[in-house]
Amino acid sequence: MNFRRIYSIAVKEYKHIMRDPFTLAVALILPMVFVYLFGFIIDLDYKHMPLKVRDNDQTSVSRRFLQEVTSSGYFDLKGLHGQSQAEAALNANDFAGILIIDKGFGRNIMRGDNTRPGKAQLLIDGSDNARAAIMLNYMTGIAQKQNERYSEENPDASPQAAASSALAGALRSRFLFNPELNSRWFIVPALNTIIIGFLAIVLTALTVAKEWENGSMELLLSTPVRPFEIIFGKLAPYFLLTFFDILIVFVLAILVFKIPFVGSFMLYMLACAVYITGALALGVFISVVTRVQQSAIQFAFAAGLLPSLIFSGFIFPIENMPAFFRYFTVIFPQRWFLLISRNLFLSDAGISSLSFALSAIAIFAVCMILLAVNKFKTDLEP
Repeated sequence: MNFRRIYSIAVKEYKHIMRDPFTLAVALILPMVFVYLFGFIIDLDYKHMPLKVRDNDQTSVSRRFLQEVTSSGYFDLKGLHGQSQAEAALNANDFAGILIIDKGFGRNIMRGDNTRPGKAQLLIDGSDNARAAIMLNYMTGIAQKQNERYSEENPDASPQAAASSALAGALRSRFLFNPELNSRWFIVPALNTIIIGFLAIVLTALTVAKEWENGSMELLLSTPVRPFEIIFGKLAPYFLLTFFDILIVFVLAILVFKIPFVGSFMLYMLACAVYITGALALGVFISVVTRVQQSAIQFAFAAGLLPSLIFSGFIFPIENMPAFFRYFTVIFPQRWFLLISRNLFLSDAGISSLSFALSAIAIFAVCMILLAVNKFKTDLEP
């Protein structure tokens, strides 16, 4: 391997990039656009869910409970007056949920008798199962909190109710690494996996194919440059360009979205470098195999987006997938880099806990480089 020839190829590729404003625009502007779109639009925190309420009790206890529901910020309440409005709301099916408080709700709660609790019914629109589950969890937590408060404030409560409140008060929960359960803390650290992985594959998928279509590959093959040197020379400028994109996304995550970074910065940069190398090598491999720009870009989109969105755990939890697909995701570096990125952003994970994921990305990068070199043709036959 001659480093002087690699440097010459890298300089040649750098000049191609600088003369192509479209490539520069895609490489420098697209990451920022994607970060803003994904970061601000994707929000898994359900708030201000419309909830219709029919209060058949009309006591201070029921009103206090509804005030607690409103102040939580999760629900926007709209009152239903009379049984006819409640039935019309059920028939219209245009609600996220309907809360119906039965008569005797306040009296039974103030009595503190577990055998005759205050009753309320929550009807939830199940067409959105994610929102339905979250709504149920929110309402259960609010009801439990209110029940504990009434049990503590009511000195005439039964011994059973007091014991139940004591047991509930003995359990204290604390969320580690993401105390507010902010979904942006979960999404933004994963954006480098999607954006950079896709961008690196697309940028390099056209390099060799463009040389073949323009006829400049014939001149390149007439020189003493070897396939290994051509591939490394073409990867070098795109590596620097994509690494700069990594830094852009990292700075936006810290300054714009206020995501904490508590892990090792050097370990994160090492993981980024290995991940970029694998993604770039995959793009070159696609370009070498297809030798046509139109086919290369189609394969690049498929190889860059599908694994990043489906098999990385970004949208669908890998633990919930069938067994075959859980093992199938092992071959994709997006899964492992997403794991590394989230762990280093939100927790002080060390090299020992991330060594397997880092090794998996490195193995993928080496395999892609070897495949690209092996499939690189030095003759002019199609």
